[in-house]
Amino acid sequence: MRIILTQDMHELGLEGDILEVANGYARNYLLPKGYALEATPQNLKFLDSRRKKIEAKRLRAKEEAEQLREKMESVDLCFVQKAGEEGKLYGSVTAMDIAEELEKQGIVIDRRKIVLDRPIKEVGQFEVKVKIYPEVTGTLKVKVEAEGAEGK
Repeated sequence: MRIILTQDMHELGLEGDILEVANGYARNYLLPKGYALEATPQNLKFLDSRRKKIEAKRLRAKEEAEQLREKMESVDLCFVQKAGEEGKLYGSVTAMDIAEELEKQGIVIDRRKIVLDRPIKEVGQFEVKVKIYPEVTGTLKVKVEAEGAEGK
């Protein structure tokens, strides 16, 4: 089924995109929740009339994402965790921990935008990717240290 997105959807597309999705997904989820409209000729005309507003909104969101990336890349995060002799952490540093630490420093980012293949489970310095906006990706420096001197 062809649909028109009425708002940005993570991993699906941006507002105003015309997509082909499974009928059940459109009928049971996207259309009832108001995330999309069926791509009828009438709705396509409506989309054309709103195209300039959508483009301006996308441009504004991208500029805000660029500013957030610059602010985020100037921040270094440091976590102090309990660790064993070889530098292995007893716990781990997750995307949620990183998001909470960023929030304490005044940068609000959804934890789902922080790209970690797996939680950090050892002492060291790491670079973590953050997908702020579809075309804007930042890099965050995360340092994990052992608590006290027993981990060194």
